[in-house]
Amino acid sequence: MPLSIAALPRALRMSQWIKNLLVFVPIVVDHRLLDPPLFTAACTALVAFCLAASGAYVLNDLVDLHADRAHRHKRRRPFAAGELEPRHGWLLLPLLLGSAIVLSAVKLPADFVGLLLLYLVITTAYSTWLKRLAVLDVLLLAGLYTLRVLAGGAATGVTPSAWLLAFAMFLFLSLAFLKRYAEMREAGPEQPANRRGYRAGDLAWLGSMGGASGYLSVLVLALYLNSEQVVTLYRRPTLLWLVCPLLLYWTGRLWFRANRGEIHEDPIVAAVSDPVSYVVGLFVAITMIAAL
Repeated sequence: MPLSIAALPRALRMSQWIKNLLVFVPIVVDHRLLDPPLFTAACTALVAFCLAASGAYVLNDLVDLHADRAHRHKRRRPFAAGELEPRHGWLLLPLLLGSAIVLSAVKLPADFVGLLLLYLVITTAYSTWLKRLAVLDVLLLAGLYTLRVLAGGAATGVTPSAWLLAFAMFLFLSLAFLKRYAEMREAGPEQPANRRGYRAGDLAWLGSMGGASGYLSVLVLALYLNSEQVVTLYRRPTLLWLVCPLLLYWTGRLWFRANRGEIHEDPIVAAVSDPVSYVVGLFVAITMIAAL
């Protein structure tokens, strides 16, 4: 079978590249987004992570090939649907990963290269084995999101604060639980063999843990707003308290939609495709600018 060019974007999961914008977070919160060298470094880090992430997705689809073919939605993925042959994936894999490593080694600091390699090690271990271990799997997913923030700091030389990392970890832990919750809810009581460590009876537990994690992230933000560190970045930090109810609404709405069975894909992709997320993001941006 010839290589299907039309199927490549889906095989590379280009829609998931939105997650890699997290490398910009350190320079955004440090108010240095418009610094040309830092912006260029963050863009290079973004490209490197997109290549690495696509390689990780290809590997995941190759490892999960038989399970995906038995899944209601995942059977439409290019490898599972037969639009691409496994040999195409094994050819793409070294090309994607090699390009990511070479680009970062030539253009970015050694710390970034180390974090990118760590990302590849964790994603490989996750795809081949660790995704089967309940609880550890969601911690690793949250860690991979947070690792992108750390990598953005390493690429630009802007070290993320402990406050930012704590906020990110709890927020991404909530999204990781949401991903598993949506998968389990979709599977129903008669869950197929999908190489996950959860059962249908764990649905309520996943929901409670995910909701609690999301609200803990807002608590971390509230504690940060009451710290001395915030005064160095904002002249009117009191205005930033408006961000807390906005995030509470956004997080609560995601879980409300998941509980209704309205989220079937990755929660970040679901959030990005939801117009309400842009409205909330606009209000957050306005609040942060007004607080400067």
